[in-house]
Amino acid sequence: MKATSMYIYLEGIKLFCFHGVDPQETAVGAYFLIDLKLKTDFARAARTDELEGTINYADVYATVKEEMKIPSCLLEHVCERIGKRLFNDFPAIEEIDLRLSKENPPMGSDCQNVGIEVHYIR
Repeated sequence: MKATSMYIYLEGIKLFCFHGVDPQETAVGAYFLIDLKLKTDFARAARTDELEGTINYADVYATVKEEMKIPSCLLEHVCERIGKRLFNDFPAIEEIDLRLSKENPPMGSDCQNVGIEVHYIR
């Protein structure tokens, strides 16, 4: 048996942060949702049952949380920082699918979430 693709994912990370263009957004803050899908090769971990052969998703979460604490005007900028940091801190990551959205955005409409989605390759 041979796996053709391997991914680690973190879905539905919810963090309270201070990103936004309007001064109100950076003063009041909002909830943001993050979904991550990381392409990597964890065949060794699958065979050996050892963490050293994969990426620790708790460490990935800590990295994302740290980057999300840095206020930015644009979600595009936040995603760029997260992508660069993940590639830097976790050399085994080959590709990243990242979705970042803001709950209940202050734009005068009834909208649950707005956000962006990006695919990065090393």
